[in-house]
Amino acid sequence: MTSSTSRAPSVVVVTGPSGAGKGTLIREVLKRVPGIAPAVSATTRSRRPGEENGSEYWFLSQQDFLDRIERNELLEHVQYVSGHRYGTLRSELERIRAGGRVPLLELETEGALRVKREVPGAVTIFISASVEELERRLRERATESTGEIGERIALARRQLEQADEFDHVVENDDLDRAVDELTELVRGLLAPIGTMSRP
Repeated sequence: MTSSTSRAPSVVVVTGPSGAGKGTLIREVLKRVPGIAPAVSATTRSRRPGEENGSEYWFLSQQDFLDRIERNELLEHVQYVSGHRYGTLRSELERIRAGGRVPLLELETEGALRVKREVPGAVTIFISASVEELERRLRERATESTGEIGERIALARRQLEQADEFDHVVENDDLDRAVDELTELVRGLLAPIGTMSRP
């Protein structure tokens, strides 16, 4: 794992296997560290009731999404088995930076590694948990079939083996402790540009 440098990151990427608790940790960190802001992902899935364009997601048509890929307007993108595409618009990072904050991305491991390779100054944080804990959390969600849970657990095992490829690892074995650790890590990363929140 690398230590923070004298220069603030161009983007902070949080990744890890499904069930690691990335979203929960990120929500808590956003409450505590005002110098960081989440990038709104783009998707081709349909807008659900109550969702607003530019809030939950940027909702794009399949053709618009493909056109943006061709124009290199997407930093990273992925297509799921459902056929829906998700990705990060470069303009989102520019929007957040223009406001004086550092963009935060929540990505799957492959997307996170792509950003690490392609974006100078990117800092990647891997949220880890034991396989047993991941399986327990996935089963508690009860949104997937037993077969799908098995596939997710197998994928999680492979992703956990990639942990060393990222700049920092936070073990989410205890939520309060993990929130504190991630918060202090992000504050330390942002401190060089004076965005560390006040005590």
